[in-house]
Amino acid sequence: MPEIIIVTIVLAILFDISNGYNDAANAIATVVSTRVLSPAQAVLLAGLMNVLGAFLTTAVAKTIGKGIVDPKAITEIVVISALASGFIWNTLMTLIGLPVSASHAMIGGLIGASVAHGGLAILNIAGLQKIFLSLIVSPVFGIVFGYVFMRFLMKICGNLPGSTVNKYFGKLQIVSASFMALSHGSNDAQKVMGIITLSLVSGGYLHSVEVPFWVILICALAMGLGTALGGWKVIKTMGVSMLKLEPVHGFAAETSATAVILGASQLGLPVSTTHVIATAIMGVGSTKRLTAVRWGIGKKIVNAWIFTLPACFLFAWITFQFMDALLG
Repeated sequence: MPEIIIVTIVLAILFDISNGYNDAANAIATVVSTRVLSPAQAVLLAGLMNVLGAFLTTAVAKTIGKGIVDPKAITEIVVISALASGFIWNTLMTLIGLPVSASHAMIGGLIGASVAHGGLAILNIAGLQKIFLSLIVSPVFGIVFGYVFMRFLMKICGNLPGSTVNKYFGKLQIVSASFMALSHGSNDAQKVMGIITLSLVSGGYLHSVEVPFWVILICALAMGLGTALGGWKVIKTMGVSMLKLEPVHGFAAETSATAVILGASQLGLPVSTTHVIATAIMGVGSTKRLTAVRWGIGKKIVNAWIFTLPACFLFAWITFQFMDALLG
């Protein structure tokens, strides 16, 4: 392969690692904050389940590969610009301690670089409408599912001693955290699979957006590695700063988020796993009382979400202009 394809693949792997590094909190923040598992045990479990989740389906990868822009209408420089912007944004936000949407980062970057290359005309508007709808609706499902499921558990366990509830749900939370990590791999790892496949099609190395096995493998391993590294500042924000969690709350949040994410993955809809688990935690916390959720922390998280897509759009647009001038 030409060097530019190799650079694209390397950048895609780095983006996947940064995604797992930030999104490690999605699967393990609650199970660590409730002290059901140690941090080391939690990251190893999440890393393994993320790898397995990446092999469940390639529906999301196909949506990313052809739902944003026609693969044959762009170049490898477009893909490199998109990946570079997403990687830098993910890493920066993780160091600050804010969970961000890797989906927004990648999609914003790809749109920005594509527009810089060929204008708005090359965008797949119908595909983008579907993607944006799923990104907007999924957090709503997260908070509703979290609230309703927690109320259901409160009715079932309302008369039991707190120590008994924590004992049993501590064990169940290991299961829910595992499935949360599995669902994360089934959706987030596929986005980079779609980007690599998009690059291979645009370069003429593939004739259709069908994800090769070796692409699935390297993306799964990169996501697992990033998760195993763990973004500890993000874990603290999600599992400690936003809400004081007990095992039953962690179980409810993780189970609710898993249902939303796995459903989206099977439908081929890219969603922000960060958005879904964060809003599920908010929904669960709201069953105690509205003041139980530290909404100030939630506001900071929401602000990071809002700025992610336009920031990555702009950065990718600038990066493409620079690289196109340099290499053109």
